[in-house]
Amino acid sequence: MNQLKQIHAYSLRNGLDHTKFLIEKLLQLPDLPYACTLFDQIPKPSVYLYNKFIQTFSSIGHPHRCWLLYCQMCSQGLHANCLMKCVEIYHLEFVDCGLCKVRHMEAALELFNKMPVRNVISWTALISGYAQNGKYAKALEMFIGLENEKGTKPNEVSIASVLPACSQLGALDIGKRIEAYARNNGFFKNAYVSNAVLELHARCGNIEEAQQVFDEIGSKRNLCSWNTMIMGLAVHGRCIDALQLYDQMLIRKMRPDDVTFVGLLLACTHGGMVAEGRQLFESMESKFQVAPKLEHYGCLVDLLGRAGELQEAYNLIQNMPMAPDSVIWGTLLGACSFHGNVELGEVAAESLFKLEPWNPGNYVILSNIYALAGDWSGVARLRKMMKGGHITKRAGYSYIEVGDGIHEFIVEDRSHLKSGEIYALLHKIYDIIKLHKHVHHDPNEDEELLYSS
Repeated sequence: MNQLKQIHAYSLRNGLDHTKFLIEKLLQLPDLPYACTLFDQIPKPSVYLYNKFIQTFSSIGHPHRCWLLYCQMCSQGLHANCLMKCVEIYHLEFVDCGLCKVRHMEAALELFNKMPVRNVISWTALISGYAQNGKYAKALEMFIGLENEKGTKPNEVSIASVLPACSQLGALDIGKRIEAYARNNGFFKNAYVSNAVLELHARCGNIEEAQQVFDEIGSKRNLCSWNTMIMGLAVHGRCIDALQLYDQMLIRKMRPDDVTFVGLLLACTHGGMVAEGRQLFESMESKFQVAPKLEHYGCLVDLLGRAGELQEAYNLIQNMPMAPDSVIWGTLLGACSFHGNVELGEVAAESLFKLEPWNPGNYVILSNIYALAGDWSGVARLRKMMKGGHITKRAGYSYIEVGDGIHEFIVEDRSHLKSGEIYALLHKIYDIIKLHKHVHHDPNEDEELLYSS
C-alpha cells in the first residue's frame, strides 16, 4: 500500500498518468475509498475502468453502486458490455434477496430496454422480479416475450420463476404448456421446477394431478413439496387428507416449519375442526419450537370465528404478543357479520377504521351487521361517515385466461379492444338461453336458476 502511495505521489510531482495502473492495484487489494477518489478525479473514465468498478462492486454485493456507475457511464455517452453485467447483478439480487422494491423493477426494465443484445439471464431477471413483486401478469408477459425471442430459450430458472405467476393467476392451461416444455427439456428433475409444477396444480385446484406430481417427485421431496401439497389439500376442502399427509410427513422424520402450520390451520378452518386446530397451534412451540407468527394467529381467529367462538377469538387477539393487523381485525369483523354480533363487530370495525380508513369494505360489513340487527340509525350513521370521508366502494375485477394471455375485467367493462364483439356474443348466448328456457320450460328450472345466480 505504501508503495502505491509513493507511485501516486511520484506521478503527481512529475505530471505522469499512472491512474489506470493504480486503480487496478487498489481494486485488487481492495481499497475502494482510495480507488474511488482516483476514479472521481478522471474527467472521462474509460469503458475499461467502468467495467473494473462494476465487477468489483458486483463481487462484494453492491448492485446499486453498479447501477449508478452504469447510469454515469450512459450520461457520458459510453456503451459497453458492463450493461449485461448490470442485468446479471440485478438478477442475482432478485434471486438471493427475494424482497425487491418496485423502484428496482423500474430501473431494471429501463436497463433491459437499453440493451443492444438480450439473453436468457436478462429476460429471467425481469420475469423473476415481476413475479416476486406480485406483478404476475407482467411476469407472464415477459416470459412469452422470452419464448418469442429468436435464438433464446427459457432455462430452469426461467421456468421456476414464471410457474408461480401462473399459479397465482390461475393460468392452468398456460402453466401446463410450460410444464410440458420443462419436461421435454429435462428440467423437471430440478427441485425448484418440480415444486413449482406441484404448486401450479395444487393452487389451481387440480388436486388429483397435484397428487400425481407429488408422488412422482418421490424421494426427492423436500419440505417445500410437503408444504405445497398440504396447503393445496387444505384450501380445496380436502381437510382430512391434509392432516393425514402431515402424519406421513412426521413418520418420515420431516420437521414442520411455520408454513406447514399455516396449511394445517387452514385445513382445520375449512373443516370446522376447532379442537384439532387448537391442538396444532399449541404444538408449534411445545413440540417443534416454532413461534406462532401473525398469520398463525389469523388462522386461529378465523377458525374460532367461523365456529361462533367469537369471545375466545377476541381474547386471543387481546393476548397476542404482537399488534393485530387489519387482516386479524377483518377476520373477526367477518365472523361477527356471519353470526350477527354487533358489540364485537363494532370493536373490530373501530380498529379497522384506524388502520385503513380508506377501505370502504369495513364500513359496508358493519353496516350489514347493523341492518341484520334492525339498527337503521347505525346504518345511516355509517353512510354519513362514508360520504363525509369521500369513501366509495371500488369495483372488483376478475381475470380470464384466453390462449396465451391473461385479461383483467370489471363489471360492464368496455376497455377491451374487442369489447363490442365480446358483448355481441354474450347477447347471442343470452338469447339462446332464453329461447331454450321458453321451448323447454320446467317450473323447477326457475328455482334452480334463482339459487344459482
